[in-house]
Amino acid sequence: MRTIKTYVSALAVCAAMSPMAAVAQSNLEKLGAFQTTGVTDFTTIDQHGPAADSIREILKGINLPEGFEIELYALVPDARHMAMAPQGTALFVGTKKSKVWVVMDRDGDKVGDEVKDFAPSLEFDVPNGVAFSKDGFLFIAERNRVMMYPAAEFFHESPDVVAVPIVPQGTLIPVEEESYNHTARVVKLGPDDKLYISLGQPFNVAPEEKIALNEQTGIGGIIRMNRDGTDREVYTYGVRNSVGHDFNPANGELWFTDNQVDGMGDGIPPGELNRQTEKGQHFGHPYYGGGSVRTNEYAGQDVPVDVVMPVVEMDAHAADLGMTFYNGKSFPAKYKGGVFSAQHGSWNRTDPVGARVMFTAVNEDGTAGATEVFADGWLNADQEYDGRPVDVAQMKDGSILVSDDFANAIYRISYVGQ
Repeated sequence: MRTIKTYVSALAVCAAMSPMAAVAQSNLEKLGAFQTTGVTDFTTIDQHGPAADSIREILKGINLPEGFEIELYALVPDARHMAMAPQGTALFVGTKKSKVWVVMDRDGDKVGDEVKDFAPSLEFDVPNGVAFSKDGFLFIAERNRVMMYPAAEFFHESPDVVAVPIVPQGTLIPVEEESYNHTARVVKLGPDDKLYISLGQPFNVAPEEKIALNEQTGIGGIIRMNRDGTDREVYTYGVRNSVGHDFNPANGELWFTDNQVDGMGDGIPPGELNRQTEKGQHFGHPYYGGGSVRTNEYAGQDVPVDVVMPVVEMDAHAADLGMTFYNGKSFPAKYKGGVFSAQHGSWNRTDPVGARVMFTAVNEDGTAGATEVFADGWLNADQEYDGRPVDVAQMKDGSILVSDDFANAIYRISYVGQ
């Protein structure tokens, strides 16, 4: 693997920048040259007061299987996808705005007691996707950039960190394809030590004139590349907007959620949990709106590709997002090797659905078993949202964390039964 200095030497200088962007780029260049930026202040989030008390009251109404309990882990604004650092000392939390947060549990009581922003001298643009390599490199996927931060688990204590653009600004997707819609990237390290990054396509149904471009660039799919950004290739095709993926530790296969087409009615099309068994498979969009339901726009056309159907069809419009395979030891045996996934909750149904954590068992042969509701209650009796889960991450003790960008919180679910 290349050294940090070799990475740093690849820093690109952007031209024709706005003053704000120029300052951000100047700070990035300083960090790449191991120079200080002059930024000294962090934004910190108070972990006490009425907001925390209100969330704890809401959590009393969350339904869980017998023997489990849920607690407030930390107040984190706009909390989206999460990555636990390899040594377990810090949790990094992405957002759809302009911050990445670091949560510290310094006293070891399984409750976050310090939340502050990461690399405050840098300007982030939808830094939703966060992931750690096993050897301690942090990767952050933004709307149109991918950054790498060596030893972020320990360097985050300083406002200045080593920052390397492995996919420089404006090159993750063509600049002219940048959008305000479906821009929440997810990044994970695969068993081959490569980066896998989801690229949602911005339309409800991708128009025909975009199909060739999408297949070429990986928009509407999942791309794969080396950790230094080289050897980029499209790994997954026919995805509308995946905002959650992970690898089955038993066989290395990629699984991912997908948000399906809006406006087709309350009950269709279903949300998806997908299993990919080889590179290059196609999962149906834009020919299918979800599952086997054809889109109105392509209903009269022959499907020109072989389509892999989802292994689980979820409730329509529940907005399936982050997911993780469970390999901890503290939960009952039935959960070992299965998938925990978050449903953000519907916005376009007559009767709302979602706002819960699902569990899907995975059989020994790699197929999906039964899917059940694991945690719900954030959609209250008045059909209003008290929370909207986004992602699920596992702690070293085998408990799981659930992020919520509506309540601005992260919850910890642990097993306390016999």
